[in-house]
Amino acid sequence: MSSLDRRQFLKTSLVTGAALSLPRSVLAAATPAASSAAPGIVDTNINLFQWPFRRLKYSDTATLVGKLRRHRVIEAWAGSFEALLHKDIAGVNERLATECRERGQGLLVPIGSVNLAWPDWEDDVRRCHEVFKMPGVRIYPGYQPFNLGHPALPRLVKITAERRLLLQVAFQMEDPRVHHPLVKIEPIDARPLVAALKAAPEARVELLHFSGNVQGSDLNQLMTETSARIDLSRWEGNGAVGRMLGVGPGGKGGARVPLERVVFGSHAPYFPLETALLKLVESPLTAEQLLAIMQGNARQLLARPA
Repeated sequence: MSSLDRRQFLKTSLVTGAALSLPRSVLAAATPAASSAAPGIVDTNINLFQWPFRRLKYSDTATLVGKLRRHRVIEAWAGSFEALLHKDIAGVNERLATECRERGQGLLVPIGSVNLAWPDWEDDVRRCHEVFKMPGVRIYPGYQPFNLGHPALPRLVKITAERRLLLQVAFQMEDPRVHHPLVKIEPIDARPLVAALKAAPEARVELLHFSGNVQGSDLNQLMTETSARIDLSRWEGNGAVGRMLGVGPGGKGGARVPLERVVFGSHAPYFPLETALLKLVESPLTAEQLLAIMQGNARQLLARPA
């Protein structure tokens, strides 16, 4: 890919309010052979259906798909909010697969759910893979009644690795300060995940909405001792992406996360899609870095064709 500086990349992008749109001329400059297509975004972290505790603006699938398309999202990996509290995980996965197929307009990739606290979770993995043809599964520790110290976690990591499935681990879906009073979600300790991944180094795992503990020790372990990827939906503050990558004024302490381990994830529709888009604009990233985060790293993670 030929060199393209950040100024040129963003100068030819449209930023209106909180919107990001990238014209065809950008991809033509970056990859001449693909000049007929604009550089789109692969969003690795969205959920469909109703958030259990309040109505969200884009909870309708068709409306959400329209929103994603307007911001040049060309593929979105969709879990299901139903997986947080429903006990019938098989039904959750069947509805998700049907919704993505019938209303996703070719944009949505269903990511099934597994609940280690319920029986027959291994069969749920099998059906996600063999019946629904899903490329991965997602767990929601804390909301689902288990944590990462659950004795079945290493088995789940091993099974997904054997089936070449992506395993997404979703951390705190919302700020604990706004939880419903009956919801008691304890902070999730990531250290057991480190051990499970070290035992299955071929596993493909993505951390969703993960910020790490206050000391940053768990993030450091995950980045240095495993091959886990991480989405940027939880990175907060001005220039957060740059700080994590060790670039720009806030990144003088060095990279906390290697570029090739970062993927785009919006946490939509719980978070506004624009929030994640603006994170790409406000950090001093090169065009090559932007394109890697927007889609390149995600393509490698699922090994899906561009």
